[in-house]
Amino acid sequence: MPRILIVAGSDSGGGAGIQADIKTVTMLGGHAMTAITAITAQNTLGVQAVHPVPADMVLSQIESVLADIGADAVKIGMIGSAETAHAVADRLAELEVPIVFDPVMIATSGSVLADAATIAAFSRLMALARVVTPNLPELAALGGREAVLGFGCHLAEKGGHAEGNMVVDRLWSPAGLEREVRGERIDTTSTHGTGCTFATALATGLGAGLEIGDAFERAVAFVRRALIAAPGLGQGHGPMGQQFVTDFQ
Repeated sequence: MPRILIVAGSDSGGGAGIQADIKTVTMLGGHAMTAITAITAQNTLGVQAVHPVPADMVLSQIESVLADIGADAVKIGMIGSAETAHAVADRLAELEVPIVFDPVMIATSGSVLADAATIAAFSRLMALARVVTPNLPELAALGGREAVLGFGCHLAEKGGHAEGNMVVDRLWSPAGLEREVRGERIDTTSTHGTGCTFATALATGLGAGLEIGDAFERAVAFVRRALIAAPGLGQGHGPMGQQFVTDFQ
């Protein structure tokens, strides 16, 4: 059973963040542990308030988990602040497990979740990551494909923000394209938490010992199944249906 440490923010609406991450790890047969970096007041319509957790408390959560239970992989999502990004990077540099970094900048609703100083600190986390998983606008903000691959990590280039009826997700290594998955776009507004779910599914696969290409393809498939199973809650971008995907363990 892979032990997955999730360093990310809390979503009060249960659609993204820690809540989506826990559901994903659980449905993929892992054990989810958390270090919460920020508390948000949000729902399917947007983010109404954000309260960053102090960096020392984030580190205390990480230390508590690692000292007792340990971890087979780490997923980093919303980091909260530049100070927290640097502190987390310093601590995780000591670990020898795969790290998946989802460089969260903007919520599905369009709300900004990282300021300029925090985005500048992302370089510390990309340098540690086995895989970085930006959506297309986030990838552009990070300087593009070559800039991310320059950190020596893999890049999961998610195609959900591109135009067209076909979604193309690509896994790149510094040496070139490793995997490409194509699928018809799923017609749904229940897309809140897709990025969190994908990165966490990928981390869970790596923590379970899957090769990176296989973990990538399974993560894409899990997200698609969770989109199809979405319960249709809320008035805006609703949550996915991770809890209804029962045959991926």
